Amino acid sequence: MASSNNREPFDEFSRWFAEAQASEPRDANAMTVATVTPDGAPAARMILLKGVDERGFVFYTNLDSRKGGEIAANPRIALCFHWKSLLRQVRIEGRAEPVTAAEADAYFSSRPRGAQIGAWASDQ
Repeated sequence: MASSNNREPFDEFSRWFAEAQASEPRDANAMTVATVTPDGAPAARMILLKGVDERGFVFYTNLDSRKGGEIAANPRIALCFHWKSLLRQVRIEGRAEPVTAAEADAYFSSRPRGAQIGAWASDQ
């Protein structure tokens, strides 16, 4: 998805993501996020994309979780989307930055009550 301007890769991702949402049976927004442990070992797990715009790709995590600690110590991360039905994958490398407190609060408030309770009880 190389481009001569900074907006075009996001536009192309949005087109591909819309196709994935239409063709993937479940969780087209599932992605692998890879971080690095304090001793330099890679650590990868599946999470859900919650938004994308010109600032980048948005996901939420508990800042006190292992993932949150690894990102705080080294904000360089990698994301990978795999859309098997489309025979496509998208790899993204960059620097993680926190959303604003207002954005995090708005997202949390938008979640169903059961998901809110689960988030309070979980350290992920």
